[in-house]
Amino acid sequence: MLKVIPVEKAVGTLLAHDVTEIVPGKHKRPAFRRGHRVTPEDVPKLLDIGKSHLYIMELEEGELHEEDAARRLALTSAGPHIRLTEPMEGRVNLVAEISGLLKIDKELLYRFNALGNLILSTLPSNQYVKEGEVVAGTRTIPVVVNKDLVEQAEAICKNKPIVTILPLPSRRIHLIVTGSEVISGRIKDGFEPVVRRKLKGMGSDLETTKFAPDDPDQIAAHIRESHRDGVDLILVSGGMSVDPDDQTPEGIRRSGASVECHGFPVLPGSMFLMAYLQGTPILGLSGCVLHDQVSAFDLLLPQLLAGEKISRSDILALGHGGLQKKHDH
Repeated sequence: MLKVIPVEKAVGTLLAHDVTEIVPGKHKRPAFRRGHRVTPEDVPKLLDIGKSHLYIMELEEGELHEEDAARRLALTSAGPHIRLTEPMEGRVNLVAEISGLLKIDKELLYRFNALGNLILSTLPSNQYVKEGEVVAGTRTIPVVVNKDLVEQAEAICKNKPIVTILPLPSRRIHLIVTGSEVISGRIKDGFEPVVRRKLKGMGSDLETTKFAPDDPDQIAAHIRESHRDGVDLILVSGGMSVDPDDQTPEGIRRSGASVECHGFPVLPGSMFLMAYLQGTPILGLSGCVLHDQVSAFDLLLPQLLAGEKISRSDILALGHGGLQKKHDH
């Protein structure tokens, strides 16, 4: 139970929660922490930040303070490779202990938040996160919450955490660059350095880069060769548009691969192709990879490196959020 008292009468009492100071354009931070014993010198400062009354806490049976509840909520919702921060203004953050693929169980998250009087807010699922990045935060809405409400949240996460990070092992990856203009030396390939940089940023590298003209049989032969080598992922770049010279999709099909989806509801990246050759993923990359900072490649790559199977329905679901913003450099 919370008791409200005027600031002038609060000297000698212990604060029931962090008292926040907001200076527009400068900071938002605790001016006084939970458990602080109010002194006469504190009264003018409290009045200056708009606190004419304070909460004094007297917990009853079955009640939890917001910080204790937030710790329990964070602990129950967090899966492997996540550490928890200490409560600050009633909030506990979930922080990535490793770089990897963030997975959010959206159904459990909805049930968690539907309980009311407590929240869990996360980054979007299936994105690459870096070690040390805050991936979620949880808190209660009131300063004091019923213990049974927290127990209901714990029951929701009993069999599966809501927030998980999957590691991305170093994978064996081949890149097949298509285009007669590259083979002839008329232009220099630009795909390899871009692809290599993105892979290295997620802990993998290109094992081999091969080149093929706009000939579907030669493209197919390179794909089958990489498949026989036992690689984890085959990337095929260029030749993905509707121009008559662009033969990459046909080359992927002639390799014997089964096409999951050709044409993604993602901009940039609408001409991408996802296929599998006896379980080995093949991703056809369009030219947007060369000139757009974020494309369908960036959306799918962390999932592929995590070893996840990407189905047609997964790709079609990318339409919600598929319009990628341009990032400032």
